[in-house]
Amino acid sequence: MNINVLIVGVGGQGTLLASRILGKIAENDGSDCKLSEVHGMAQRGGSVVTHVKAAEKVLSPIISEGDADVVLAFEQLEALRYINYLKRDGTVIVNSQKILPMPVITGAEFYPENVTDVLKKECRFVIEVPALEIAESAGNAKTVNTVMLGVLAKTVGLPYEEVKKAVIETVPEKVRNVNLEAFEKGYNFK
Repeated sequence: MNINVLIVGVGGQGTLLASRILGKIAENDGSDCKLSEVHGMAQRGGSVVTHVKAAEKVLSPIISEGDADVVLAFEQLEALRYINYLKRDGTVIVNSQKILPMPVITGAEFYPENVTDVLKKECRFVIEVPALEIAESAGNAKTVNTVMLGVLAKTVGLPYEEVKKAVIETVPEKVRNVNLEAFEKGYNFK
């Protein structure tokens, strides 16, 4: 496995679990993998960024600007914030969900219009995913992360069975089946 994935979202969306599943895939594959997590008031809906680097040998856990193969965005505004990390020929996979930050809720700022259109102007490859709707159809709105992981796996060619195995090994048993369902729905998206 040789990939740099920047996972971005807000607190509570499961970005950290998604990064751990990717780490487990790399570990099972025999690849070196480094994860680095940045939390900005994550428990209050703040930005959460996770760097996932997997290769034969990884020296640093941090993805430099312009070096991410994929920006996996669990929320639209977060995709826009971190697009500068994407390689020129990289892919943005963005959840169509909008989660309003506190300055927007209080009226101090406005949520940008047409985020996906802006992303499409800036990036060669953009995949918009209605991940919240897909997660709800799987049985739990909190499985947006495994829906997005399924879309990522299909997009970059990670073997279905290997990702499924990593989900089983990483996700707590009480929510494992619904996460497997969400992963499958994400993998089969489009």
